[in-house]
Amino acid sequence: EQADLSIRKQILGDESKTAPQKDEDEGGEEAESPALMGSLSAQYGGLSPDLYNQFELHTREQKINQIILLQDVIHNVKMAFNEEFDAVYKQKEEEMNRVKEKNRRIVEIMGDLGLKEMLWEPTLSVNERPERLFTVDDSEIKVEKCHTPEQKLKAEELAKTEEQRRLAAKGENAREKALDDMMGGVLELKKEDILKMEIPQPEFMSKPEVQWTEEEKKGFKEYEKKVKELKEEQEKYRKALEAELKKLQTSIKDATQAFDETLTRLFERKVKSEMAICQEELKIANLVYSTDMEEKLVIREKQLNHKLEQTRKIKQDIAEDLKKHKEDVDAFRETYDNAVAEDKLRDRGFRKDFFDVPGHVVEDLYKLFKRRPRVQKMRTENSSPFKDRAGSATAPDEGLSQLMRAMEELDVPENIPQGVDLAVWERFCLARRAKVESEHQVQQKALTIAEMQAFLQRRTEEDDSARKEIQNLTDELNGVREDKMTFQKDLMVHFLMKQGQVEVETGNFIPDYSSSVLIDRSVVEDLNRTIKTLGEQKIASMVETKDFRKGIIQQQWEHKRMQMRIDDLNNKARDIQMMRVSKEMQAYLSETDYDNNLSKQISTMEKTLSMQEKIHKKKVNKAKKSVQQLIRQTAQKAQDSATLDQQLQEMMISVAEKRHICDAIAVEQNQESSAEERYKDILQRKRLVDLAKAQAQEVAILRAEVERMRMKTFPALVQFEH
Repeated sequence: EQADLSIRKQILGDESKTAPQKDEDEGGEEAESPALMGSLSAQYGGLSPDLYNQFELHTREQKINQIILLQDVIHNVKMAFNEEFDAVYKQKEEEMNRVKEKNRRIVEIMGDLGLKEMLWEPTLSVNERPERLFTVDDSEIKVEKCHTPEQKLKAEELAKTEEQRRLAAKGENAREKALDDMMGGVLELKKEDILKMEIPQPEFMSKPEVQWTEEEKKGFKEYEKKVKELKEEQEKYRKALEAELKKLQTSIKDATQAFDETLTRLFERKVKSEMAICQEELKIANLVYSTDMEEKLVIREKQLNHKLEQTRKIKQDIAEDLKKHKEDVDAFRETYDNAVAEDKLRDRGFRKDFFDVPGHVVEDLYKLFKRRPRVQKMRTENSSPFKDRAGSATAPDEGLSQLMRAMEELDVPENIPQGVDLAVWERFCLARRAKVESEHQVQQKALTIAEMQAFLQRRTEEDDSARKEIQNLTDELNGVREDKMTFQKDLMVHFLMKQGQVEVETGNFIPDYSSSVLIDRSVVEDLNRTIKTLGEQKIASMVETKDFRKGIIQQQWEHKRMQMRIDDLNNKARDIQMMRVSKEMQAYLSETDYDNNLSKQISTMEKTLSMQEKIHKKKVNKAKKSVQQLIRQTAQKAQDSATLDQQLQEMMISVAEKRHICDAIAVEQNQESSAEERYKDILQRKRLVDLAKAQAQEVAILRAEVERMRMKTFPALVQFEH
């Protein structure tokens, strides 16, 4: 097995060496491409120079090492993504701090401008900072805090002490009060306070303008000038604050969009990293499956080898036993044949032994010689007739002794036939006992040889089954070895291909690539180029054929058109030649005032037509009257026919009754009178039938006349020759 394994490794090593040499000839860059590596881990921090080539993973040790290296690649991909995630997390914290600072400035500006708007304040969620789950803020407590009376007293004392301290610190300082009244409690005027500044009105403005003096008027002008300057300064400062507010809001929006783009890129990196990890995990799963299958095949091979060795040992033992048993059977068969021959000699030598006895007595003795007592046969069981039968000899002895005891009943002197001496009888009994013993031995040996042959047959079947089992195990072992070699050569290789390059039909979940073939792109492009060239040639030939056929069809159509034109001209010439000159045409050609004559004829025809219409109306009215009269006659005839039909039925009934009466009386009357009456009845029935037929014909004639009169009511058009 070790030599076989080393030879397989050498073969697989030679095959794996030839493949990299071809790849090196084609170029090393192509071998390192992600399409051949089967994953994108190298692009996301998982590049490892120690990884085996996918086409070199033949041995189990290489696959196990590859699994460990792929796990390290997955770890590197995760670590690279974690580093980028930490950088983005720190960037988010910095951006949040910047946004908070800008929001503080925006709050100040909105306070100066008097605006009230909700500001977006970025915060970290619990998923981004899980340690916040263990801290509780006061804002999260919705229930009012419960204080004990001692805590309440202590809080009140602290509040009173703070109030007293504040009042004592404030005191009755007139300087601070004046400063607070005049300049808002500060000595320097800040720029942010410009919007809050107001110029106090002079006291004389409470009086009417008419009472103002010149100095007061000049003071009012100076007041208006200061108010105007203050408003301009406030407006300028307000615009500066609005511009700064807009700038801050724009910067916050731009920073947020930039961070969102960064986060989007991080998410894409996460998806790509997970894809690379899944690709590597798929490699690991396939390698684990490959190692498990290889290990199962190795275990199966060992089991089959062990079972084959045991079966061969059993087969060898069975063959040795079978050879020995055959020799025993042959030797015992010779003993059996000798016993049978000796038994036959005893049977044949019976008459010779009693040659001194008369013939009829010998016949009687021979009949008694063939007679055997009825003894219950003893059944013996022995698993193997080839074993030492010394212990089982007691059963035949018991059967023989039982048989001998039964023979004693036959040997008693009462069974001596007539004419036999006692000495002859004793000699006969001894011969019969010897014959019985010989037959018993023959039977025992026959049973023994039958058992030996049955046992030998079973051992032969066991030998055949062992041989078949060895053959099956050998075939199965060869199949396992072939599967093992095929499994080591047929590697599971991962390729990254674009969606358009995979032309396998997708199933419900995973496509079936068992019958797929991986071919180079140049082969497909060359094939497509050839197909395109052949297709263009076919299209060109089809267009040429179409144009040629189109010309043929045009020529046929032109020929048919010319033929039809010839037929038309021939018909016109024939019509001109065969045209007859009628009287109207002669009159038209000869008369000068043909139109007046034609108008006169038309007026005459109109008068004739009106006259014919009047006559037709009269005829129609007359026909209608005759039709009505015929209808009445038809109804009357139909009524008469119905009456006649009823009379006919009554007469037929009376005839039938009379026939029955005549049939009843016919026995008593003579033959002539009955014949005459029957003749009269027949004549009467014939007359009635003729009458019914005549009436039916008359009704049919009347109906035809009605139909003819009805058809006369339709107008008749007179045809005139032109």
